[in-house]
Amino acid sequence: MKPEINELVKISKYFGSNKDYVIAGGGNTSYKDDETIWIKASGEALAELSEEGLVALNRQKLHVISSAIYSEDPDTREEQVKNDLFRSIIDSGKNQRPSVETSLHEIIQYKFIVHLHPTLINGILCSRNAKSLTQKLFAESALFVPYTDPGYTLFKKLESEILSFRGKFQHDPQIIFLENHGAFVGADTTEEIKSIYENILQKIKEQIPPISDISILPYNPILNKVLPALRILLSGDQPGILRFRNNTLIAKFYQNQQEFHKISLPLTPDIIVYCKTRYLYIEQSSTAEKILDSFRYQLPHFLSEYGYLPRVFIIKDIGVFAIGDTFADAETCLDVYEDLIKISYYASLCGGIKFLIPEQVDFIDHWEVENYRRKVTQQAPAVTKLNNKIAIVTGGAQGFGAGIAESLFALNVNVIIADLNEETGKAFVALLSSKNTKNKAIFIRTDVADASSVRELVSAAVMEFGGLDIIVSNAGILKAGGLEEMDAETFSKTTEVNYNGYFHCVKYASEVMKLQNLEKPEYFTDIIQINSKSGLRGSNRNFAYAGAKFGGIGLTQSFAMELAPYKIKVNSICPGNFYEGPLWSDPHTGLFVQYLKTGKVPGAKTIEDVRKFYEEKVPMKRGCKLEDVMKALLYIIDQEYETGQAVPVTGGQVMLG
Repeated sequence: MKPEINELVKISKYFGSNKDYVIAGGGNTSYKDDETIWIKASGEALAELSEEGLVALNRQKLHVISSAIYSEDPDTREEQVKNDLFRSIIDSGKNQRPSVETSLHEIIQYKFIVHLHPTLINGILCSRNAKSLTQKLFAESALFVPYTDPGYTLFKKLESEILSFRGKFQHDPQIIFLENHGAFVGADTTEEIKSIYENILQKIKEQIPPISDISILPYNPILNKVLPALRILLSGDQPGILRFRNNTLIAKFYQNQQEFHKISLPLTPDIIVYCKTRYLYIEQSSTAEKILDSFRYQLPHFLSEYGYLPRVFIIKDIGVFAIGDTFADAETCLDVYEDLIKISYYASLCGGIKFLIPEQVDFIDHWEVENYRRKVTQQAPAVTKLNNKIAIVTGGAQGFGAGIAESLFALNVNVIIADLNEETGKAFVALLSSKNTKNKAIFIRTDVADASSVRELVSAAVMEFGGLDIIVSNAGILKAGGLEEMDAETFSKTTEVNYNGYFHCVKYASEVMKLQNLEKPEYFTDIIQINSKSGLRGSNRNFAYAGAKFGGIGLTQSFAMELAPYKIKVNSICPGNFYEGPLWSDPHTGLFVQYLKTGKVPGAKTIEDVRKFYEEKVPMKRGCKLEDVMKALLYIIDQEYETGQAVPVTGGQVMLG
């Protein structure tokens, strides 16, 4: 890698990983030598930029844009400019689109250009006193440019201003402030750029004190009865993900309509790209019923007036919410909107807030370039029935449960892993999170035998994602032993986890699923119990486990009848023996060891003897595998006609008649 390109990538990541400077795909960076300019491709995030995320362009060909005469029609002109920009790309085979601000980077006579949208800087640039304040703080060391529609118009405006500055001072400005947009800083080294940005922020901090004491405010439990319904109301065919945020800064603006007005309109192009142009305020917030009634009344009016459902809404005294097609989209939307709130707060300290006017908003909202960036940055995985579903997997930290959770996560499902083993569960979530996907995995320590623990688990799913589509009741324990070995305490514990735990999962999960179905009666959800072949046929010297699993089938059939009117399918999967998992293979507590010690297998002298004994019982001559169970699980979710079934996955060991 060319050393300067390495420096460009490093400084891009340095600023891009700090949300005080830029959020999501905003901002861009470039480096140029005498012949070539390398610039971030549109839609790439600075925080994750690599050499592959840069587009190299021929500087000489780029100069055409400055001298060419284009159409007077804005749409035609922008298309002509785009074509000239594309003709400047050195390697068109990479199929990347250079930033629309490439020409701006080209005309500034410094090797490195870093364009960012720092919150504190935009606090001044989105105020009514932006020009006077920047002149007061930076005098003639910086160039201030009044808001201009981006693209060719901004390029020509900035070109004129830079040429004027250059003629007056015999050098280009190192700092350029764009009203309601952000800052450009240019220098011949990246270290100097860092120093300049630090100096800018220090001077602004002397003018307006930065926010330093934002505290998270508690989650209001009323939302458990609200968010699942809102998730459906605000979504299309496939429900999205609802994210929530509440803190002491947000609380300044949601207390009444007057305060909400200060955060009710866009301030910068990024806000329009990620959050759209209008946001909904719900004032009636004392009960779940009043919140939902307000939504049901206001949404049709909002849709009629603006032509889309809100991506951001505010509930008085409760918080700010964003909905996205994926977890990452919703989180980015919240980040950008909270940035708007911070900018509004700073701007109010600088003479008042200066919103973008409707014509400026309309230009950005319909501009082909921003629609392309919106499409790239919010691009979801290929559409499947499981995309962005929300699933709980109990006993999900290890064994079958971990395999199911990992398989669902790979299919773009958001997964809540519930388990008693906190250390293993958190490590597993960290592993899944390292994959850098648009879906999300979280761990919640849960004891399924404890009703309150399961209730809190379901509440956590709603708080984190906005609803629930699938719960896999997988947590279970198995203590083998005949009547002589089994004590009452072990028998009760086995029943509490394997039988009562399933009941707790269904009870609390179904409450959320019913709320979703109420708003969309054709919407299906799934409750799936991982049962066992021991739930279909008695198990010698294993009655505690088999009895609980037999009871689980009865629960499944009964729950299925009760919940069918709400399109909640309830089914059990009955796997054969999963020999590779810790339940069987753990060298200390596994069933192979237990069965050997209790003499369940006549004549067995080693663990291998026990294993061969059980494999010989299976017509397919092997144990059950994760992929066998997943095929059954995916079938259950996909179909919409069967409920109350116990699906055997036993290799023919148990055949239903």
